[in-house]
Amino acid sequence: MRIRIVDAFTDRPFSGNPAGVLLLDAFPDDHWLQKVAAEVNLSETAFAHPLPPGGDADWALRWFTPVAEVDMCGHATLATAHVLHTTGRATGTVRFAARCGVLSATAAADGSVTLDFPTSTLTPVPAPDGLAKALGADVVSVHDTAAHIGDLLVELADERAVRSLAPDLAALAGLSERGVIATAAAAEPDGGYDFVSRCFFPALGIAEDPVTGSAHTALAPFWSRRLGRDELTGFQGGARTGLVRTALRGTRTLLTGHAVTVIEGDLLP
Repeated sequence: MRIRIVDAFTDRPFSGNPAGVLLLDAFPDDHWLQKVAAEVNLSETAFAHPLPPGGDADWALRWFTPVAEVDMCGHATLATAHVLHTTGRATGTVRFAARCGVLSATAAADGSVTLDFPTSTLTPVPAPDGLAKALGADVVSVHDTAAHIGDLLVELADERAVRSLAPDLAALAGLSERGVIATAAAAEPDGGYDFVSRCFFPALGIAEDPVTGSAHTALAPFWSRRLGRDELTGFQGGARTGLVRTALRGTRTLLTGHAVTVIEGDLLP
């Protein structure tokens, strides 16, 4: 069977967020899926298979980190849609049945793909004990995200604070259900993006996720309220970076980006 590595939320190889993608006839047992994801050893590997016509979705989709299955993943969904469109398996809008509900991905003429995801609900919470020390930065505000994500969204003072983070990952692992999203407003209002972020998921075996689509379902409503606009662009990453265009549509958030296939080969049985 064919396996592909796709860099998502970028139009250049070796940037953005890489994801493994396997298109299957049906899902094998969970143990096999987890072993493949561990072997691929990227933040997520996506597994998809076609569904019978006439239903609410066209493909079933699941995502695994090297150590666990997750409820929602943006960059691996974008990567899967990219593979479906570039291999001729799909055109226009593709609907995915996933653990977080039905998601859609729509390809545009310029090669970009727009994902339609549920908007996260943000609840202000006190900063957990040890959060600032684990991050190595002063905390401005903290919000808890809703189901399917389970992250802490942590606002820092400025872009420089986000970019210079070198957190204590072991300490961060026990502070949230899934991970920590650190964010701040862009330093330059005309720099091509509106806010910055970095995401750390040590509890899922991911030290830092380069460009996290699911996190932007929380970042979009957070910054849209602050900046007074429903359409924004987020810049994410440390060593690897990428851009996510967001559009807030009430209970749904649209995430737009490009993707590039960088490796294609055979997965041996």
